[in-house]
Amino acid sequence: MNPNSSSDIVFFDLETTVPNRTGQKFRVLEFGAIVVCPRNLVELESYCTLIRPGDLSVVPVRSGRSDGIIREAVAKAPSFDEVADKIFDILDGRIWAGHNIQRFDCVRIKEAFAEINRPAPVPVGIIDSLGVLTEKFGKRAGNMKMATLADYFGLGQQKHRSLEDVRMNLEVLKHCATVLLLESSLPPSLLNAQWHNSPSVTTRSRSLLQSNPDTLSNKPSPTRGKSSNKEETSRKSPVSTSSTHHQRAMPYARQSLGKGSSLVDAENFSSN
Repeated sequence: MNPNSSSDIVFFDLETTVPNRTGQKFRVLEFGAIVVCPRNLVELESYCTLIRPGDLSVVPVRSGRSDGIIREAVAKAPSFDEVADKIFDILDGRIWAGHNIQRFDCVRIKEAFAEINRPAPVPVGIIDSLGVLTEKFGKRAGNMKMATLADYFGLGQQKHRSLEDVRMNLEVLKHCATVLLLESSLPPSLLNAQWHNSPSVTTRSRSLLQSNPDTLSNKPSPTRGKSSNKEETSRKSPVSTSSTHHQRAMPYARQSLGKGSSLVDAENFSSN
């Protein structure tokens, strides 16, 4: 019997290579997770590891990101087979949470376990913060990328490293929940006419936009332009905001997680 509490929530994130030619697969380079108590969001456990792919040539020698994963970093890391037991133990029988995990991380986890001929861990439910925030918080903070949401709340720059990103994900959700709770006590007329648009209510994003109009637009910043390396492009960008079903915790067996790259379309590879 699985000893994990089915009520525990595990926020997890994968860092992977990005295929740059037809037929090439995603390769997991890092796994990071935190287990939190849903009653008070206290962190109960954490785990993070770099992972060495079978073919090191798919990992870039240099990274366009300051915290990016390079070939030297994973050369002496354990293989997925060597850390599969720990990853299974931390995920299996818990509620899974993360940003855009239904389209990306859940699929990659199932693929990775299939490659070593082992059954994949099974969640009791899935909470995808991309769907939750799209429906509940809207696009007031710009696009729905984690980096943009973190910047909106002044939480710093996204590191694109697994453990740091899952902790940032949790903090973003806390901030969004606080804002929504405060708004719920205000009359609709105030919300529609003044709360979101009043110049007296200055959010971090409004301040940044006033000082630098390009900050929250799609224009590249003079100091933070697009990376020219394909392996540095994001594979977890929001794909669609038309669906509002991601917030529902649902059984893993009902997810179409076995279709691999067919669940990730071209918009997943837009640059962060």
